[in-house]
Amino acid sequence: MQRHLEYPDCSMYDFLCSNAEKWMDKPALNYFSKLITYRQMIDEADRCAGALTCAGIRKGDRVSVCLPNIPQAVYLFYAINKIGAVANMIHPLSAENEIIHALNISESKMIIALDISEKKISAILDKTPVEKAVYVSVSESMPLYMKILFSIKQKKNKLSETSVSWKNFIKKPQYTESCRGKGDECAVILYSGGTTGKPKGIELTNLNFNALAVQSTDACGCLEPGDRVLAVMPVFHGFGLGVCIHTVLNFGGTSVILPQFSVRNFHKLFFRYKPAVIAGVPAIYESFIRNRHFKNRDLSFLKCVISGGDSLSVNTKIKLDSLLKEHGCRSSVREGYGLTECVTGSCLIPENSEKRDSVGLPYADTYYKIVDSTTLEECATGEIGEIVLRGPTVMKGYLNEPEETAEVLRKHSDGNIWLHTGDLGWMDIDGYVYFRDRLKKMIVSSGYNIYPQNIENVINSHSEVLMCAVVGVPDEIKGQRVKAFVVPKNINGDNQKLKSELIEILKKETAAYALPKEIVFIESLPKTKVGKIAYHQLENREVG
Repeated sequence: MQRHLEYPDCSMYDFLCSNAEKWMDKPALNYFSKLITYRQMIDEADRCAGALTCAGIRKGDRVSVCLPNIPQAVYLFYAINKIGAVANMIHPLSAENEIIHALNISESKMIIALDISEKKISAILDKTPVEKAVYVSVSESMPLYMKILFSIKQKKNKLSETSVSWKNFIKKPQYTESCRGKGDECAVILYSGGTTGKPKGIELTNLNFNALAVQSTDACGCLEPGDRVLAVMPVFHGFGLGVCIHTVLNFGGTSVILPQFSVRNFHKLFFRYKPAVIAGVPAIYESFIRNRHFKNRDLSFLKCVISGGDSLSVNTKIKLDSLLKEHGCRSSVREGYGLTECVTGSCLIPENSEKRDSVGLPYADTYYKIVDSTTLEECATGEIGEIVLRGPTVMKGYLNEPEETAEVLRKHSDGNIWLHTGDLGWMDIDGYVYFRDRLKKMIVSSGYNIYPQNIENVINSHSEVLMCAVVGVPDEIKGQRVKAFVVPKNINGDNQKLKSELIEILKKETAAYALPKEIVFIESLPKTKVGKIAYHQLENREVG
């Protein structure tokens, strides 16, 4: 039976303040081991709100935040929300044209970015509606000894006369009352390729984020005040902002934030902070399998491991679960499913579930169904179709894109508006959701529909395979042919032997028309800016 939860009709800032009253002197953020309490964090957000008001920002204005995971990004997120403005979140490594597009489509009046990007951003501001730019250093909130080391190693970034430093921006004191925002008001704009691949701004409300915080805490079932959460997902991404920041802060946890994440040095972070919870994309979990520094180390402090943002194969889950168990961790990897159009995850596998190939059960007050994408008729149990969903985290729509919005937010015969995900999947009789593949990632070869994830699962079952990705590449006769990129555990091993073994198991487990025509061994798979496998790069890649 579907669970029902209560969601506050208020701003994210007001929701945080009401919850934080219980933990004001507990650490909210951990930045290079510098602890920032809930009281300090809210005070800093209030200072930011005053500074924004002094700068002329008012309710409904858009403010672009182009920052990595640093305390100022968190302060600004809640400060912008406090005064009723809208936070337009931009990846700090975006190209110039991407930044121009994000500033223009959002009609941003201000941008706050890293000082190292000042030259790039200053050069494009005359092509945007931005009236003021503020620049902050990643060292701003570092412990003193690190700030000194950072200033020695880094060149001093001299700002232009028209630019404003964070220190000068924040020093203007002004008390600002909360605007007492409502749940249905747009609060955040995030960016996604959507179902068609065209970059779009996604309008998300206070309710979307507050509901996610309540639902995620409920779905995890094990989160407690004081839990440290390693926030490796970026704040400009729904997973990072919605789960690793807003959810964590609203159940009283400590978000361990870092401006830059390196898979290679992941073990150092992990054992320095010993988080109770880690939530990330599958690429992050490569370290658990291939990193020798995890050998013989105790992982009993880890009680919740969440994977989302990209598909995690069943065999990779088995390998991870085995490794975690061997090192004293009582938790297994729990996969979720979601998309930025509903902030992030809206479905999660329950703890200790035996259904390893499922992405779980829908969150409370969230409804899933599988439909024929053409007729919108609901599919029978076990039948593959498009995944659609509805619930309190579904977006208002795409910014200034009414036609695109109407394409994905569609009214069905039951009178409800459903979000069309563009993903293929099925549901079992118990209501568990199974992700099959992206609709646009499906390979069509000689008229046959081929699902890459099925092939990836078979390849990943080999003990000497770390990860793999299967794509369709153009073929003059068949339309597309199947090509597999495989990351072996040992890139310098006997790859010819491994290739032969993979072909043998593929022949046993895969239909003849779906067999890869090429298997290419590579050291690592290309990733997007948020750590997902960049399939489009593989599709365009020429390997001799």
